Amino acid sequence: MSSTQLAVVVLAAGQGTRMKSATPKVVHSIGGRTLVGHVLTTARRLDPESIAVVVRHERDLVAAAVRDAEPAAVIVDQDEVPGTGRAVEVALARLDGISGAGFGGDVLVLSGDVPLLEAETLAELVRTHRASGAAVTLLSAVVDDPTGYGRVIRGSDGSVSRIVEQKDASADEAAVCEINAGVYVFRAEHLRTHLGSVGTANAQGEKYLTDVVSLFRSASLPVAASVADDAATALGVNDRVQLSEAARTLNARTVRSWQLAGVSVLDPATTWIDVTATLAPDVTLLPNTQILRATTVATGAVIGPDTSLVDCEVGENATVRRSDATLAVIGAGATVGPWSYLRPGTVLGENGKIGTFVETKNAVIGEGSKVPHLSYVGDATIGRHVNLGAGAITANYDDVNKHRTQIGDEVHSGSHTVFVAPVRIGDGAKTGAGAVIRKDVPAGALAVSVAPQRNIEGWVEKNRAGTGAADVAARARGAQKADDGAQDEDR
Repeated sequence: MSSTQLAVVVLAAGQGTRMKSATPKVVHSIGGRTLVGHVLTTARRLDPESIAVVVRHERDLVAAAVRDAEPAAVIVDQDEVPGTGRAVEVALARLDGISGAGFGGDVLVLSGDVPLLEAETLAELVRTHRASGAAVTLLSAVVDDPTGYGRVIRGSDGSVSRIVEQKDASADEAAVCEINAGVYVFRAEHLRTHLGSVGTANAQGEKYLTDVVSLFRSASLPVAASVADDAATALGVNDRVQLSEAARTLNARTVRSWQLAGVSVLDPATTWIDVTATLAPDVTLLPNTQILRATTVATGAVIGPDTSLVDCEVGENATVRRSDATLAVIGAGATVGPWSYLRPGTVLGENGKIGTFVETKNAVIGEGSKVPHLSYVGDATIGRHVNLGAGAITANYDDVNKHRTQIGDEVHSGSHTVFVAPVRIGDGAKTGAGAVIRKDVPAGALAVSVAPQRNIEGWVEKNRAGTGAADVAARARGAQKADDGAQDEDR
């Protein structure tokens, strides 16, 4: 594509009432990107001279999503005149202002709610348009259920005569199954000339871009249409049903591309991979696994089943199963799970282990170190080859501030050790079972906090009278007294 001959206009001003959402339609996400983000990513691959995005409803939210996806895009505000025709009109005026002498190339118009279009499809559409010499070439699709979409009406010779919106269509026109995908390539000079003639005499009282097609025909300008090979890629998202359908289609496409790149996906139907994720060859994804946002997974890693990774980094040959992790780094050869919860800031070193029912947060766990089960490790730095016994807790919060626990290399803690931060445990130190560590422990020391056990006889019968526990205790005590009496008689 020649960057000096093409400008892209993305229409993102509509309210999207059928979504029934406080969130603007084009800001809803599938596959790790907003709908408008998908459109902008595709547009950038065409290497256009300019990308202009027309906004109006929830202007600031949409503009923020646009800048996040394509910082170089030009934000164009639509005025009070409604309709797609007016949106393109104000965008073209802005493009003319940028060029200084009036933009003279081709204008590709895209809808911000058509996320599945691929750059190759659009590049071929532009090539076809230029080869045909048409004033406008539109992309259409043939679908089983055209409800909600504009219909492409063709003449007896098969040429496009006009486009009719759903609310303005007659019964015969509504029965047409070829729909307008909302994608057009215009010659800028023809578009500029005829946009001013578009009126608002329709059911919506809007200035439709589709009316330009009829005006072109009336002016004997050539109009062409290209039918998309895969109708699903050309469909817009108007409601939440279509949003989920688009998400499934995109995910199936994404999963298949990774399979062809050498990733083993045992159950594509239950595996979700965002388009922003990166997987290496020989990764294995087990059923019910989600690889989301900017997650990267290195060669040989096995993820799943029943696992969700969000913005994580997984090293070579690591294993993560039945776990949930966000903004975590999992080192090469490390194991996580089952039923682990890794919160942001978790860094697990090479060959380390975070095991069953363990929660970690803002914790750096060194090479070969293990937190096997039933533990909470938050705001901690743990050295190499440490083993925390079952039920270990770093008590990091004093009701006002968070504090950090620092544990050296080769430390072994007994079961149910509580480290009351801030506290330092020296290299090679050990703790006894049930220890509550409130002071620093020197290297090589054994830390214990054992109080003598005291049994208060009869406490349950006195303080919990009438309960089942008191009843059985009384019987047991009576039986014990009888047994003791019998033994005394034998003596």
